[in-house]
Amino acid sequence: MTAGTITAVKTVLVADDTAFVRDRFQNALEGAGYRALVVSTAPELLARVRDTSTPVDLVLLDLRLPQGRGVELLRSLRQTGAHQPAVVVFSGTIASALEVREMTSLGVAGYINEYTSVQHIVPSLTPHLSPDPVNRRSSPRAVLGMPVAYRFGNTIAAALTLNISQGGLAIRTTSPLEPGTTLKLRFRIPTGKSDIDCEGTVAWVDRRVGMGVAFTWILESHQKAIGEFVQSHFFSNRKA
Repeated sequence: MTAGTITAVKTVLVADDTAFVRDRFQNALEGAGYRALVVSTAPELLARVRDTSTPVDLVLLDLRLPQGRGVELLRSLRQTGAHQPAVVVFSGTIASALEVREMTSLGVAGYINEYTSVQHIVPSLTPHLSPDPVNRRSSPRAVLGMPVAYRFGNTIAAALTLNISQGGLAIRTTSPLEPGTTLKLRFRIPTGKSDIDCEGTVAWVDRRVGMGVAFTWILESHQKAIGEFVQSHFFSNRKA
């Protein structure tokens, strides 16, 4: 099996108290060959993660679940045992920037808007379902379909991003490059007034959705701007 290849054995647990959200994510994931489980309360979430009969690989977490709220719910999830699934938080359930900082310290893998269009759900989650050695970015990620141009050798290509973080970005393409390929990138975040030029290395590849790029050189001011954008992205469509 090559690095970054999707396997049908991956199990995703969708924890949200809204049936519409659970159904959309479950249908999208199962349609792509994943095993998708759903829960609607904090006790159900913790019990399911503790159940080792079907280990959970990824939790999609609503921080406002009944009977468990905020960062304390994530702390409880992290105390369920030796098996620690990756956690992606529904961005609309985050209450403050303080919660973002606390979740980063607890190893949250990324963030996704619960109302992400169905066709973007699986591509957005693919980096979090890749084998651990290729899932290298530790900073929070925000889902974003943003134009990006990248150059390798004498070739220039254009595509859309899947997500972005201070550490890198994922690019949606049907022609991903080999891991380790060095790239020069140019893009502009929605809040930016000028293009960002930087360099990166291909860290993971999935032939069905694209590739992940880790930044190897980027201006500190640009990295800060990306970080501020990612953090502000969490509070759009916030859940009450």
